[in-house]
Amino acid sequence: MVVQIPLQRIQVPPGQRVVLRDVSWEEFEAILQELGDRGIARVAYYDGLLEIMSPSPEHEYFKQTISIAIEDMAETLELDYESYGSATWRRQAKQVGLEPDNCFYFQNEARVRGKLQFDLNQDPPPDLALEIDVTNQSLTRFPIYARLGVPELWCYDAGTLKIYRLQQEEYSEVQQSQIFPQLNISELPQLIEANRADGRLALRRSLRAWVKAQIKQA
Repeated sequence: MVVQIPLQRIQVPPGQRVVLRDVSWEEFEAILQELGDRGIARVAYYDGLLEIMSPSPEHEYFKQTISIAIEDMAETLELDYESYGSATWRRQAKQVGLEPDNCFYFQNEARVRGKLQFDLNQDPPPDLALEIDVTNQSLTRFPIYARLGVPELWCYDAGTLKIYRLQQEEYSEVQQSQIFPQLNISELPQLIEANRADGRLALRRSLRAWVKAQIKQA
């Protein structure tokens, strides 16, 4: 299919976003194919609305840092996991699709271990999705995640990390992660900031030590 929406209309400066209206599912999939290999933008689709966002360096720093923190926490706790980054998740029947900042399988890790192709009509959605809100609020994405059935969202914004859990098709803020119930996840931004100037290796060492200290206190 030929994309009817000119690609020059969806050139987005770093840290900004555009929203296109009345985009059909076929156009959405065609645009994904056009943009997919470039790795320059993230998309979200909801009932004909298409959002295209171009990440800023600050956005990418916190995406990468929190993603590595999640992996370090899992490995320190000896939890099996799979990470699928900003893969595109879509459900045509629900008329939704998006690319998270990162996504992980924990509870359903064994069901998807090593999988490279997914069909959400048969496969479980990611157990955890990460959204970094440096310049844009991800709350508008909550209905998309709800239709996809993602149980837990972590949203970082302005030095605060909040946890949301899917309950009766809506997200509610909670204090504790179902994946890491023994850890105080809200402390992560402060830990990252305290070690940011010391480099990635120092930060990872501090984070693993923090996890072990939390376990001892539990």
